[in-house]
Amino acid sequence: MHKIYPISASKIALTAVLTSSILLACTPSQQQGNTQIKSLPIPLGKTAPIEEDSEAKVNSPSYPTTQNSLYKQKAAKQQYNAQRSRMIHAEQMTSPMVSYSALSLDTIRAASEEVNRENYNHFDDNQIKLVTEAPVSTFSIDVDTGSYSNVRRIINAGNLPREDAVRVEELINYFAYDYPLPENESVPFSVTTEMGMTPWNKETRLLHIGIKGYDIAKVDLPASNLVFLVDVSGSMNSPAKLGLLKSALKLLSKQMRDEDRISIVVYAGASGTVLEPVSGNQTAKITNALNALSAGGSTNGAAGIRSAYQLAEQEFIKGGINRVILATDGDFNVGTINFEALKDLVEEKRKTGISLTTLGFGSGNYNDHLMEQLADAGNGNYSYIDTLNEAQKVLVDEMSSTLNTIAKDVKIQLEFNPAVVSEYRLIGYENRTLNREDFNNDKIDAGEIGAGHTVTALYEVTLTNNKYKSIDTLRYSKKKDIESKHTAAAHSNELAYLRLRYKEPTANKSKLLEQLINTSDIEKRLVNNSDRYRFSASVAGFGQLLRGGKHTENFNYDDVLNLARTARGKDKFGYRGEFISLVNLTGSLSSSSLSSHVNNTQASR
Repeated sequence: MHKIYPISASKIALTAVLTSSILLACTPSQQQGNTQIKSLPIPLGKTAPIEEDSEAKVNSPSYPTTQNSLYKQKAAKQQYNAQRSRMIHAEQMTSPMVSYSALSLDTIRAASEEVNRENYNHFDDNQIKLVTEAPVSTFSIDVDTGSYSNVRRIINAGNLPREDAVRVEELINYFAYDYPLPENESVPFSVTTEMGMTPWNKETRLLHIGIKGYDIAKVDLPASNLVFLVDVSGSMNSPAKLGLLKSALKLLSKQMRDEDRISIVVYAGASGTVLEPVSGNQTAKITNALNALSAGGSTNGAAGIRSAYQLAEQEFIKGGINRVILATDGDFNVGTINFEALKDLVEEKRKTGISLTTLGFGSGNYNDHLMEQLADAGNGNYSYIDTLNEAQKVLVDEMSSTLNTIAKDVKIQLEFNPAVVSEYRLIGYENRTLNREDFNNDKIDAGEIGAGHTVTALYEVTLTNNKYKSIDTLRYSKKKDIESKHTAAAHSNELAYLRLRYKEPTANKSKLLEQLINTSDIEKRLVNNSDRYRFSASVAGFGQLLRGGKHTENFNYDDVLNLARTARGKDKFGYRGEFISLVNLTGSLSSSSLSSHVNNTQASR
């Protein structure tokens, strides 16, 4: 049988004193080592069960007083053993090896770093090719800029981007270049070529190809039928996502006119229309609909896409701009979530004459791969919005080029003369390369160009009269190479032949443009090349360094800075100045920059 005896306050105090004495008795080495001593909590106001056995009856008045002395000795021994047990326990608690064993799991702080689920498509850099083996290079143009602003977001957060997040052509095409405008609208764009030294390799030359579309003022744009397709799922519940998204779309809505039509479709677990089509000048109604949006639930992106296209078809404006603008982090998790199935859905819908623009938001779960590929499949363009200033650039300052397509399925094909060029490499455009036969096939989809858009492509080439070669000549193909060069010798002043194909926005048959590139166009001194040539080369060098710098020799971020600073040129909106600051920050974050500085220091000694 057991009885419950309350522990008196005096015994609790005595226990506390004993514990404190033991802890103060720690060795000096423990104290000097800053060992953290964990005090034991003493539960107050509680009772402890004590067994009523023969020893507990020592103080009972029913026992003879002649036996009190014996029992007192036993009680003293018991007290001694208890004190010794407390000392051993205290030593264990102050030992560094077990000092955390007594802590509750609730008191241990979990890791605070969030899991990064951002999705990027893997691709390898374009390889160097021998002209004798592959004299023709074919690719689709690309006007997307999402990679640059996404990379900027990552770097400004204090991190270097993963290589797959860097698409060099999108970094180059983020910036506008002062190419001449086409002479008239019968040909929708002009073509400019320039050639000079390669900043990162003195043994090669850089071929610069620039395209400039004819421009249209915002007031002269055709009537627009725009459907804002907004992701309001739980993953968008952030000021940097839904908050920034609403502010961005408000900027665009304020540019609309009476003849334009705006509607808003939202999707989470399901989709629905929150604003039926209204005149573009009803700014208050559009703004109120955007302000009312809130995030929650799963993400059924496919259902939203279907609903948005259905509404756009309902309000279709013949001869006007008909476009769905998808704003999301791309984290689709219910409904149709298979990547290829989503692409097929958008490819089918583009046949209706409605284009798709994708605007990316957020971090942590961002799906760059999906956003870029959906825009390509939807005959549109892709931008990543990391700041309101970026929204201003894409949706206001460049509204004509973002919304109004002046040519579609634009392809570039370059044939190199083997008598003049021995090797070449296309910089960027890895996921835009086409087969040679695709150039003349009007069924093959390619990129679109908007009003006022500029598109730039760079080739690094090695001339035949240069001893420097990246690829050794094969022993058993020399005779064939000589015959090939002999055939091309009749055109020894021609470096390459440039062909472009494009379709008018509503046409199904393509048109051809051709232009000759001569060896006399090669500038022998880099300083004599234009600002656009040198600045685009600095951006190309920066992008290649972010991707590991496999072809940039000893070129580093300091070299990028020096080249960009001297080629900044006109910078109306400050984007080039921002690029220079971004490169400077990247150099500080990069370990290769530090090792380069150490090597230079050692070499100077």
